[in-house]
Amino acid sequence: MVKEFAARHGSALRSLAVIGGLLATFAALVVGAVLAVAFAAAVAVIAVMGSVLLWFTGLALRARRTAQARRNDGVIEARHLGGHHWVAYGWNERA
Repeated sequence: MVKEFAARHGSALRSLAVIGGLLATFAALVVGAVLAVAFAAAVAVIAVMGSVLLWFTGLALRARRTAQARRNDGVIEARHLGGHHWVAYGWNERA
């Protein structure tokens, strides 16, 4: 009699365990899919931000080249070394 009760009791728990396992599997699949979409979106945003950064870098370098090409107007460059000391570059070069 104890054997029969234990066999029936175990089968009910087994079916509940199977249902619980299926629910846990489904929940894991949903969480995994959400995480995959979130990761893909983050990678896409990083790629867009990187391309915008490269575009701005290209614009800055182009502007710098243009500014350096137009700078040959007789103005010399001087740097302050501290106190009353200055160093000038380009004053002895002939155009």
